[in-house]
Amino acid sequence: MNRRWIATLTVLAFSACLTGCVGRTRFPAYYTLHVPPAIDAPSTSARGPSLAVREFRSPAYLRQGAVVYRTSPEQIGFYQYHRWAIDPRELVTSTIIDRLRATGRFTEVRAYDGRSDIDYVLSGHLEKLEEVDYATGVRVEVALSAEITDPRAGKVVWYNSASESTQVEKRNVPGIVAELSRATDRTIQKLLASITVPTTSSPNSSLQK
Repeated sequence: MNRRWIATLTVLAFSACLTGCVGRTRFPAYYTLHVPPAIDAPSTSARGPSLAVREFRSPAYLRQGAVVYRTSPEQIGFYQYHRWAIDPRELVTSTIIDRLRATGRFTEVRAYDGRSDIDYVLSGHLEKLEEVDYATGVRVEVALSAEITDPRAGKVVWYNSASESTQVEKRNVPGIVAELSRATDRTIQKLLASITVPTTSSPNSSLQK
């Protein structure tokens, strides 16, 4: 066999291998949490304090971009081909801003930008957002905590946490994400329902749990 034929067969073999590899390429699927939009703020003449909301923090493993599952309390796994299209921290933060605006209890609710012309600052933590595959079957867990500080007084004036743990009916990733969305919605509702504010604002106004 001459060199030309050897070269031709080598190219054909390489092309066949490459075609087979490309044919087996798997692309990620992307998801986002879906929570209902806030209702319109009620019309009111009451004047409350202003509030800035910092972007929620989370453990490092929830910032990797992949949908997370646990097979034991100590072991965390990541779905390699199932990822978040939008950072859940960003979505939780924007949802909380919208819903606090819709309560009508604040003169202003905005994302925290470092400015000091604000009465209170809300800081939060997305503690859990995961599938759980041990103990009582497949379920999802969502947990949030938050605090409100008075930047003038330098003290915490309100703190609370909320969580949800629910069983999953459709045991696939889309079903997991749908249940995470519902659990996130309920957790946000529970957390925000515990915030009480005065009807008028003042430099020394306070929020109580």
